Amino acid sequence: MIKLQNIQKRYNTKAGFTYVLQQITLDIAEGEFVTLMGPSGAGKTTLLNIIGMLDSDWEGQYTLDDNSVHTLKPRQRLALNKQYVGFVFQNFNLLDSLTVYENLEAPLSYRNVKGAERASIVCDTLDRFGIVGKKDLFPSQLSGGQQQLVGVARAVVASPKLILADEPTGNLHSAQGQEVMELLTKLNQQGTTIIQVTHSEKYAAYSRRIINLKDGWMDGEVTPRQLPRKDR
Repeated sequence: MIKLQNIQKRYNTKAGFTYVLQQITLDIAEGEFVTLMGPSGAGKTTLLNIIGMLDSDWEGQYTLDDNSVHTLKPRQRLALNKQYVGFVFQNFNLLDSLTVYENLEAPLSYRNVKGAERASIVCDTLDRFGIVGKKDLFPSQLSGGQQQLVGVARAVVASPKLILADEPTGNLHSAQGQEVMELLTKLNQQGTTIIQVTHSEKYAAYSRRIINLKDGWMDGEVTPRQLPRKDR
């Protein structure tokens, strides 16, 4: 599904080029659950943003299904983003001025889904995530766990093939974090490809492959069984 070849990201500074990512070559098959791990500044979020087509200032080749992303114009990348990708953010990124229902409806309106169909999809999603009773509340009226649950629901409301989750449990306590990870696992079992960024070996263990990054380079790959057990 995803093929990255020699992806590089750099900034031009007075001292010369500073690389954030260097020679990243990686294949991710449809239906995989992959974790990106590494210390702060390793390039994890930058790589996630490139895969999600939120960042267009990079070098290399990126193919998403049969689409050569590196050859596309910004408008074409935006269209591909809308078609394929759902995002789950550490800080939830819900729109404070919109209710839960309206936050779920927004991604569908961006995709020009007609009103009646939008209402049906949103109601089904509210029911699927057990948040029907929260539909008229604003984000400020929800707990952190509830906000992240809505964030995941918003990410999947348009049935994306790919979910990108950037520290999805970072602002949650242990029980809430486990709930979100179990939800992502269930979505993956239903066929959705998931790539997450996390510092937690406990939550990385929910995935099938763990890609380590260090100083912008790929620094090996392990399976959950090869992780230390101290955080599990």
